[in-house]
This record gives sequence, C-alpha cells and structure tokens, in this order.
Amino acid sequence: MCGRFSLATDQEILQNQFDFILHDEVMNRYNIAPSQDILVIGSNGKNRVGTQMKWGLVPPWSNDTKIAYKMINARSETIDEKVSFKKPFLMKRCLILSDGFYEWKKNGKEKQPYRFKMKNNRAFAFAGIWERWDKGNNPLYTCSIITTKANSLTADVHDRMPAILPESSYDHWLNREFQDLEKLKSLLTPYYSDEMEKYPVSSIVNSPKNDSAECLVKLNSL
Repeated sequence: MCGRFSLATDQEILQNQFDFILHDEVMNRYNIAPSQDILVIGSNGKNRVGTQMKWGLVPPWSNDTKIAYKMINARSETIDEKVSFKKPFLMKRCLILSDGFYEWKKNGKEKQPYRFKMKNNRAFAFAGIWERWDKGNNPLYTCSIITTKANSLTADVHDRMPAILPESSYDHWLNREFQDLEKLKSLLTPYYSDEMEKYPVSSIVNSPKNDSAECLVKLNSL
C-alpha cells in the first residue's frame, strides 16, 4: 500500500518538470497522510492543471465521506473490476506528485520506517484516480493512489508499492479519450528499482502530526 509520502520540492521546480498550470501556492510537505489535501495534476483537454484534492476517494454514490479512509489506495490488478474505481480509471485519471514515500518494516514487535526516493532526487508521479462528490454543501474532490506489486528494492520492506508512472506515459494517462484498459493497466508496473534508493528514517514519521524536514533525514545507526 501507500499510506504516507512527501512533496518538499519547490513549486517552481515542479511546474517546470511537469509542465502544469497552478493558481494556488503549495507548501512543502514532509509527512503527508490520508484525508489531507494533496497536489494532483489533471488535464482540461489543452493543458495540465494542478489542484488540491483530499486523499481518500469518495465515490459519487456514497452517502457520506467516511468511506474515504478505506479508499486511499486502489489495487492495479483489480481496478477495472471494482465499482468504486472502474469509472474514474476510465475517465478521471490524474498524476499525484511526490518526491518520496514511506513504508514500515517489521522488526520483531517494532516497525522501522523507510523512505523511498529517486537516486537523482527528482520528484515523480504516482498513478492516481479522482472523483467528485456532490452530496455535501459544496462539491468535494477526492483521489486515490494506485498500487502495484513491489519491485526488488521495496520487496523486503513491503509487498506493495505505489504505481509510479514513467514521464513518457503522462499524456496517455491524462487523456480522457484514451480508454484502452489493457494498455492503461500495462503502465501500472513496479518502477525500475535501479533508479531508486531507500534508507531508514526516524520514527517521528509514525505520527502525521510531525511534518518537518526531519522526517526526510537518514538514520545513520542502521
């Protein structure tokens, strides 16, 4: 699964790298958790557009928003079969920006958090889907991160990882008219482990209340 990640890359760098329009300022985040607002990139048919959405998808048919806590991730293997995910997978795909994500490795009764990032320190994009919920006072926009099986780097920590899209696939992924399920699912493979690295970090990331640069620091004792 993917239950915590970071996005502490400067906004100008992100806009240059991902070529998107953004009207609001995005603050650096070091320990993003479910139910919080996250930066999402979609397409208006001409341009890539960045916006904030809540992490945890709420389907249009749901009577309340509590379901979001069970919908932070969508499994790539069955995404086209699940009622909640099939339609947004066809029509409402997005990029969810990150520069690192966390997973926890069991060590006896303890769990050691690890951070996974790119060796070149560049930000990257999770494959995401989004929805609009209209049963409240105002429209609510929410999203989910798609996961896939672990690559060789993440496998000894967790058996799942977020589906990270190669840059060459961004336009296909954001194109609503592109609805070839098999080709879309073929993009949701484990990312190249030789381009990534991992390292242990402090247990302060265990609490989403801790959202500081200290969350990114490597523990030298392990």
